[in-house]
Amino acid sequence: MDFKHVPVLYKECIENLKIKPDGVYVDGTLGGGGHALGIGERLSEEGLLIGIDRDRDALEAAEKKLDKLKCEKLLVQSTYAEIKDVLKENRVDGIDGALLDIGVSSFQLDNKDRGFSYMQDAPLDMRMNREDRFSAYDVINRYDRKQLTEIIRKYGEEKWASRISEFIVKKREDGEIETTGQLVEIIKAAIPASARREGPHPAKRTFQAIRIEVNGELEQLERAVDEFCDVLLPGGRLCIITFHSLEDRIVKEAFARRLNPCTCPKEFPVCVCGKVADVVKVTGKPIISGEEELESNPRARSAKLRVIEKKR
Repeated sequence: MDFKHVPVLYKECIENLKIKPDGVYVDGTLGGGGHALGIGERLSEEGLLIGIDRDRDALEAAEKKLDKLKCEKLLVQSTYAEIKDVLKENRVDGIDGALLDIGVSSFQLDNKDRGFSYMQDAPLDMRMNREDRFSAYDVINRYDRKQLTEIIRKYGEEKWASRISEFIVKKREDGEIETTGQLVEIIKAAIPASARREGPHPAKRTFQAIRIEVNGELEQLERAVDEFCDVLLPGGRLCIITFHSLEDRIVKEAFARRLNPCTCPKEFPVCVCGKVADVVKVTGKPIISGEEELESNPRARSAKLRVIEKKR
């Protein structure tokens, strides 16, 4: 299957990275390599492009896509939260910029065998790294009702979480749930018909929740913001694209803590902890897609880009 990927907020990311031809730049969510290609095309032979992805299929496809770039390239199978280890192992002291495009890639959604999509019937999988042992099958068949309710409500922001988990557990009495198609039917049965007539596909929020749980996505993101800020060189920028409110809140709050690191009690008249910000804000409100992009790429509708810069 071809690796198709439409890079979201492409122009905005490239502009905000302020790419220096001889700099070191990281695409921490390499995916189809669309953003990485744009970064690499602006680097000289002295520049270095580092691409990180959990998915071996993504790395192999991106390697072909980036083949003709003149800059030095380093493609690593890892998670973006391990950025410090990746740099240390490759003797890179710091970076001039980085991009994180959070969530599932277009390729993973479109490749039905991966089990990410509620639109196609496939084995329950949803692993971003297929070498991981833990999958959506384990979540759906091993978690108890309370655990299922908690993750569907927390990660999917689904108001019918309790009812969906009740229906899943009841269906398991007939045998294990093995496919995305089976799960979609259970979700449809759990959500009242009147609630299914409006809004997104009834399975969208539950599938999002399970995917986040399987891949530990929010924990990775929370850790990664500080890790990337730490390794930015003076003037270096970090661009993060998120696709739903939970991700955006994590980035917004992490940026806020970095911009105001003081830990003194609020009643103190002056700061005594001595902690000062090592970054400056680039974006106040997040950057969102324009009408032209939305027409050609509906998946960009919920995308938000936030940018922060290391102090010079």
